[in-house]
Amino acid sequence: MPVSDFYFDLPEELIAQHPPAQRGSSRMLVLERALDRGHPGALRDEMFANFPQILRPGDLLVLNDSRVLPARLYATRSGARRLGSSPQPSGAIEVLLTEPVEDSMEARLEERALSAARARENLWRALVRPARKVRIGERLLFFENRPEAERQAESGVAAGRQGRCGEPLLTAEVVAAGEFGERTLRFAPVEDFHGALERIGHMPLPPYIHREQARQPDTAEDRERYQTVYSRQPGSAAAPTAGLHFTPEVLAALRARGVEVQTLTLHVGLGTFQPVRVERLDEIRLHAERYTLPAATAEALNRALGEGRRIVAAGTTTTRALEHIAAQAHGGARAAAGAPRLEPHSGSTSIFIAPGHRFRIVSGLLTNFHLPESTLLMLVAAFAAGAETAGAGWMENAASRGRQKALDAYAHAVRERYRFYSYGDCMLLL
Repeated sequence: MPVSDFYFDLPEELIAQHPPAQRGSSRMLVLERALDRGHPGALRDEMFANFPQILRPGDLLVLNDSRVLPARLYATRSGARRLGSSPQPSGAIEVLLTEPVEDSMEARLEERALSAARARENLWRALVRPARKVRIGERLLFFENRPEAERQAESGVAAGRQGRCGEPLLTAEVVAAGEFGERTLRFAPVEDFHGALERIGHMPLPPYIHREQARQPDTAEDRERYQTVYSRQPGSAAAPTAGLHFTPEVLAALRARGVEVQTLTLHVGLGTFQPVRVERLDEIRLHAERYTLPAATAEALNRALGEGRRIVAAGTTTTRALEHIAAQAHGGARAAAGAPRLEPHSGSTSIFIAPGHRFRIVSGLLTNFHLPESTLLMLVAAFAAGAETAGAGWMENAASRGRQKALDAYAHAVRERYRFYSYGDCMLLL
């Protein structure tokens, strides 16, 4: 199936530039996908505030509790020329930290060839731009960007001078280079690396949300609203955006209705937001992302599966983690000739869910509206198809049906002026 089959026209004014004034006040498009309900593909317009009433008592809702790091940094190259009026090198380099190398599956394999001292180094994978300037061996300097008024009040610096002073808070050496701006950085030891990120880092807003982050500090709105209210585990380079709609009041209403709420962690990275650069779905390969399935969530999933209760995933990241875990468990069950049981563990997944995928765990999906030709839209299309008894050509039929349902829903959302992407409205598929 060609990637171009997942293109749709979206007016630019429908791309949400800010979250709604009140968290949880988003609109929600509901897609009834089940074949046994008489009207598969039926759409209705709702509000997210009604989400607890739409779910059933006994449903299990699974959330991704990863917390977004202030992972967008701006560096200068140590060898760059200096402006006559500035004590610091010119030419900002944008750096987006995507994951710590020491925690990745690849790094654990590479550690066999590394000394114990090097294995403890603070290595990060990152995307940099302009990438052509950042070569292996380059040293990057990360200074604190201070507000203009604060600088002038403290030191009398004239307006227009660069907002950097003193020594850099962080320095890093480029130790490896990959395609499309991917680099591996080795940061020099500091007492509090994450504290330094909080001081100089920016929220990694996607490029379709327009901010002058290189020139201005993050707004309080972005610092608060680009996190879920239940985020606990720092590590993501982008928000699990379906979770941005939830409020403490909505979570309380869900529990009061008898919906069980559990969490897992998938740290969002390149596997979620990297653009597709191939022409066919069978050529797509995703980067691995780290996840953790806690014991309480594993037990809740086992109970829900055993009792035939519905499992609703909040977001595509949660869905990918659950379906990866299910595939692993079913593989083990085949080998052991027994029923699969989910066990708590941590690992990484590069699963790509495309139309024709058989969902083993997820039976409901809450998600935002996604970019044309993105792997996230392809996942939505896969889920929109609904369940079908296997038979000749079942995969092709499911792929075609799911794609059409998803694109019909998106066309409805455009006509009804829904807000799209990270700060936009949401969609519930049941």
